[in-house]
Amino acid sequence: MSYELYYWPTIQGRGEFVRLALEAAGADYVDVARGSAAEGQGVPALLRFLADGGQNAGLVRPPFAPPFLKHGRLVIGQTAAILLYLGPRLGLVGKGEAARLWTHQLQLTMADMLTEAHDTHHPIASSLYYEDQKPEALRRAQDFRKTRLPKFLAWFEGVLESNPAGGARGGPYLVGGRLSYADLSLFQLVQGLRYAFPKAMKRALKNAPRVAALHDGVARRPRIAAYLDSERRIAFNEDGIFRRYPELDG
Repeated sequence: MSYELYYWPTIQGRGEFVRLALEAAGADYVDVARGSAAEGQGVPALLRFLADGGQNAGLVRPPFAPPFLKHGRLVIGQTAAILLYLGPRLGLVGKGEAARLWTHQLQLTMADMLTEAHDTHHPIASSLYYEDQKPEALRRAQDFRKTRLPKFLAWFEGVLESNPAGGARGGPYLVGGRLSYADLSLFQLVQGLRYAFPKAMKRALKNAPRVAALHDGVARRPRIAAYLDSERRIAFNEDGIFRRYPELDG
């Protein structure tokens, strides 16, 4: 049964964390909103699940916003919840409960970091243009670069250092001795932050060599490397979460 991913078709955003898991596992999936509306896909198919509280799609438990995943009759919203569901099915999480909960905790922490990265360019309201909140964005980005970014990276560096099996099978890995969806998500965070804050990330990664090594190791994995070189990988742009405004990079 094919997985159906619903996310906006022109940005990586939060949907990219799910795409990376599906691609790394070689899963059969459809990126629905990037398909043809004439064939019942495209953005109209996505919006059908959001209209009228999901009533148009016959949903009792509708998602609040993309990304959401449809697998058979099951519809799951929220990136971390989607990955919690996909992890054991794609072989991207440990078999024990402790490993699964720890991987989920790591993903939720990355969701916090992602929100803070987004808020560097939209600190007041997502409904306002960046130019309408630029003074506040400059202050928020300065704190992110100097305080929050190093703190998050230091924590992930510590997780990698304390994982006794992290260097197994070509690691480092965050959980156990094999790739998990948390590793893929940390790769995406580093990739996006390097796009948005190239100068700040160059400085910060000097103090987080294991995080940098994880990023590079994930990028070399054959399926991920093929995906990154394909048209399926949407380029970073100034409509997504990670946006390159040079003045925010100090």
